Amino acid sequence: MCEIYGFSGKQKKELNSDLRGFYSHACDHPNGWGLALLDHSVPEITREVCRADRSKLLSKRLSLPVRAKTALAHIRLATIGSEDDDNCHPFSAVDHSGRSWALIHNGTIFESDKLNKYVFRQKGETDSERILLYIVDQINEAAARLEKELSAEQRFSVLDRIVGNSSPKNKLNLLIFDGELLYAHTNFKDSLYERKDDDGVTISTRPLTDTGWRPIPFTTLIAYREGERIFTGVDHHHEYIFDPSSYKPLYLAYSGL
Repeated sequence: MCEIYGFSGKQKKELNSDLRGFYSHACDHPNGWGLALLDHSVPEITREVCRADRSKLLSKRLSLPVRAKTALAHIRLATIGSEDDDNCHPFSAVDHSGRSWALIHNGTIFESDKLNKYVFRQKGETDSERILLYIVDQINEAAARLEKELSAEQRFSVLDRIVGNSSPKNKLNLLIFDGELLYAHTNFKDSLYERKDDDGVTISTRPLTDTGWRPIPFTTLIAYREGERIFTGVDHHHEYIFDPSSYKPLYLAYSGL
């Protein structure tokens, strides 16, 4: 699949050490990498179809301090979608209020008719991009019903519902940033960890150091603001169990067979 990384803190932190450790896993995830620095209204996103630990662009970027209050990183093992810049994470979109969203995903969507229409709107081919487009549409619809921009608590409620409804039969390890909140979710055991310290919270598919890591809450959406967890959703209990046979229909559909 893929690996995902996120950081949320009150102050900017130099992330080079964590990022070097994270991107060193690219031998198992060679089909692209991405980095989003999210401290401004317009995300600074770099994506490349290249194995991260062989990327001259990434090596140059990490030779200088990478400082951020909020950041996302991704390394891709392609399952659905070709090796193309448009299929590399993070994905970004802007809702009707002007709020910028960014998303990274480790997993696969096997069943979700609600995402099908986004095949014709997305730039790339991945189910991950379709998830973000669906989320932003749901945020826009909720805001239209209320006739005002959603509060942080209201946005969390929308995402909590979406994640709960989308998790059955799908692997949904997600990190999402909406300009204020960093959302995290996993429904695949032992595949997303957090490390909390004075600088904030770091989240990673695999622990990046020897100590201080613990699994994030399972089958439950959580959200952080400036490194502090402020919302915890409802436990939907929809654990994803790996089944190799479930990928065959996706591969056949993608190949046109």
